[in-house]
Amino acid sequence: MQPVSRVEGRAYPLGMKNVDTDIIIPAEWLKTISRAGLGKGAFEVLRKEPGNLFDDPRYAGAPIIIAGDNFGCGSSREHAAWALLDMGVRAVIAPSFSDIFSGNAFKNGILTVVLPQPAIDRLLKVAETDAISIDLEHQTVTTPFQDRFTFELDPFRRECLLGGLDEIGLTMARDKAIATFEQADAERRPWLVPAAA
Repeated sequence: MQPVSRVEGRAYPLGMKNVDTDIIIPAEWLKTISRAGLGKGAFEVLRKEPGNLFDDPRYAGAPIIIAGDNFGCGSSREHAAWALLDMGVRAVIAPSFSDIFSGNAFKNGILTVVLPQPAIDRLLKVAETDAISIDLEHQTVTTPFQDRFTFELDPFRRECLLGGLDEIGLTMARDKAIATFEQADAERRPWLVPAAA
């Protein structure tokens, strides 16, 4: 997982409420276990509309989405997070998120920022013309117009994102402690140690 400390750039001013995982990545894209290429299917239903913001060259490669309440509701498909990453999204800002989507996003290195609706409204306006900056270390979202919004994030999730540590990375970071425990446990309870083949 790539460490996340700052996410800066243009933002898709989506603003929609209740964007479910089927909107993020339709079911027909779930036939793969590969993460590669899912960005092409991201927001496919919305992309069918002429003049949609996901195909607007002003937002090409935008690393941020600004959404409405309850972003990521619906099914628990992790493909939704994979599709966002594949299209280059590293952060989503919304008033609220589905718990399952928020967990999947975190496990895949996507920062979910919860801000109140007035802050979302302001960021939607700024996103139409200018870049937005998210600083995870200081837990702030800023604009070129001196807007500054602070957000809360679970300290464990914050440290994992800053360090680029997923579940495997967390385990590997404790490799020496695990080996020390296994050695001591083998001496304490040798009958549990498998016989060498």
